[in-house]
Amino acid sequence: MITVDFERLKIEPGMRILDAGCGNGRHTAAAYGLQNATAIGVDLCCADLGEARERLRYHHRVGASGGGAWGLAAADNRLLPFADAVFDLVICAEVLEHIPAHTRAAAELARVLKPGGQMVVSVPRAWPERICWRLAPDYSAANGGHVRIYRKQGLLKLLKATGLRYDGAHYAHSLHSPYWWLKCLVGPQRTDCKAVQLYHRFLTWDIMKKPPLTRLLDRLLNPLMGKSLVVYLHKPMG
Repeated sequence: MITVDFERLKIEPGMRILDAGCGNGRHTAAAYGLQNATAIGVDLCCADLGEARERLRYHHRVGASGGGAWGLAAADNRLLPFADAVFDLVICAEVLEHIPAHTRAAAELARVLKPGGQMVVSVPRAWPERICWRLAPDYSAANGGHVRIYRKQGLLKLLKATGLRYDGAHYAHSLHSPYWWLKCLVGPQRTDCKAVQLYHRFLTWDIMKKPPLTRLLDRLLNPLMGKSLVVYLHKPMG
């Protein structure tokens, strides 16, 4: 599930791209597919890094790379193991809501971004997320430990405080919101609910096949009920 809209970005050959909190590597792999890009994914979870490694190896085997390189590292977004200003693009997708010290993490993301570089940050959208929290008190802990809910202006205030400039935003994954509401309604830890299983199969099919009808429905519903808020920023020159 790709949350970042790469068409909104100024993509050039040979970019250095950081996927901060890469999880199983979906955005790292997408970045690896760009022309001559060096895609680096970092995460604290070794199991997720293992999945990311297999995903990237698969992309390489099937020729889905852009001719560049990739790398993975176990690292904390609050203390990234990189020098200042080394990346042309920083992606941080569905990560900040897990980090108590999010001010420090935001500062680190901005630190490693080059002047003139771009950043994309996504978090769960406020009102669909609040429904999840109300339907299931244990949702936030079950879903990897969500420690806060962001409103758009709050997220922008956090990121602008690091010196970044706002370029735009959109909402994504509207078809995923009812899935999480249903999952929370029956219990986020349950794995035996047939309705949840069927919805998950539908979402997997939709991601793999990308049928025009569901893609259109997703785009139409995103402004109303998109599950993720995605913001685009840049680091000013000088």
